[in-house]
Amino acid sequence: MEWFSTWFDSQYYHILYQHRNDDEAHFFINNLIQKYKPTPSSTMLDLACGKGRHSIYLASKNFDVTGVDLSEQSILHASKSSHDRLHFYVHDMRKNFRSNYYNFIFSFFTSFGYFENERDNDATLNAIRRGLKPNGIFVMDFMNADKVIQNLVTEEKKTIQDITFNIERKFEQGKIIKSIQFSDKGKDYFFEEKVRGFQLYELSRLFRKCQLNIIDIYGDYDLSSFDIKTSNRLILVAQKK
Repeated sequence: MEWFSTWFDSQYYHILYQHRNDDEAHFFINNLIQKYKPTPSSTMLDLACGKGRHSIYLASKNFDVTGVDLSEQSILHASKSSHDRLHFYVHDMRKNFRSNYYNFIFSFFTSFGYFENERDNDATLNAIRRGLKPNGIFVMDFMNADKVIQNLVTEEKKTIQDITFNIERKFEQGKIIKSIQFSDKGKDYFFEEKVRGFQLYELSRLFRKCQLNIIDIYGDYDLSSFDIKTSNRLILVAQKK
């Protein structure tokens, strides 16, 4: 099985990453709204939405928001917040969801680069393009892989809810690989995360191939300019051709 189909659906994934920064997410969304000025009738899709923290905040601004994720457990949790302008579905981002429907599609917090082959990357971006209305906008929030690789923390321990997570990281064959080992209730567990360390030129090539026209590039959630050495994020904003 693909690593993300089991790890993201595990209770331990949510334990390890329970301290996501909601203030940071809200700050980013507020800046995007100010910059791109969606109308009150705008339809939005949050890809790989997890438990829905971005979707819920977008819906609080009165937009029509859909969140999708491969993890059934995440969608089960997110659906508790559903209402008439906020909906959640289990869905694989590589497959078409709706056609010519969304004004905005978001991929927040490095929710791309998980796949083993480029066909799946193409399939994801093509599904995004098909889901957008003409002139619709796609926002990809990716890590600045160059900075991450240069500053890679190779070993780390985190103890959360009496579980000690032993974490190792390495960069190998173009992927940032995080190995996670721990024990709970007498049972040993091992998971791996593998994310392709895409650089700007590689993502630009993928976007062009899938007919997504990059209109802006940012380096952080304040929408500052991207710098390959210093930026924390690589944020691409593209428009459907």
